[in-house]
Formats: sequence, C-alpha cells, structure tokens
Amino acid sequence: MSNEGHRRGFTLIELLIVVVIIGILAAIAIPKFQNTKGKAFAASLKSDLKNLSSVQEDYFYYNETYAPAIGSLSFRPSSGVVLTITEATARGWSATTTHPAAAPLTCAVFYGQAAAVAPATIEGQVACR
Repeated sequence: MSNEGHRRGFTLIELLIVVVIIGILAAIAIPKFQNTKGKAFAASLKSDLKNLSSVQEDYFYYNETYAPAIGSLSFRPSSGVVLTITEATARGWSATTTHPAAAPLTCAVFYGQAAAVAPATIEGQVACR
C-alpha cells in the first residue's frame, strides 16, 4: 500500500507563513492596546480628582475647612492611583494625581484661593499632561 497522495502535516513554508501573519497582526494590535491603556489611566486620574471635589465639599460643609489629607476623608482613589492634596485651607484646596503605569502622566486641579498646581491653570478644571 502506498502513502502517495496522503499529506500528514504542514510544510515548513506553510508554518512560516502562519508565523509571519501572526507577527504582523501582533505588531498592529500591541500599539493600539497600549494607547487604550493610556487613555484608561488618564480617565481614572481625572475621575478621582472629580470625585475628590465632591468629597472635599462635603467635608467643608461639616468642618468649614478643606481636608488636608486623604486620610481625613472617606475616599479611596482608584487602584494604583497616587492622589496628593497639595494645599487645603478654609479658602481652597489643590491636588494632583499620578499612576506609576501611566508615567509621566500627571493630572491636577485647584479650587478657591489655593495656588494653581501644574498642569491646572483654570480653577475647577482638571488638566493633565
């Protein structure tokens, strides 16, 4: 009995073509995925600053001053986000957020008579760079 006409596997050329196609698809997909992760980190930083604004106003209502530290508030930043209140008085507050995986991205906001923190330049508006 002859095995002519029966193929039992892939040729080397066919396997190489498949590997090249997978490589091309990966080269296209990975940068797009990295860009999506960066946007997600930026959204997380902005969201935490906006949520902090609400919590600070609640704290001010009861204490007639803004909270100088996160520990004074019932607020937890998103996972991995480093949130720092840079100034807090009865006249205003400012804060920054960063994320180690999103470096060098930094977002900031300030309210009232607190000093502006870069990159924020307009009171109450979260800015990132």
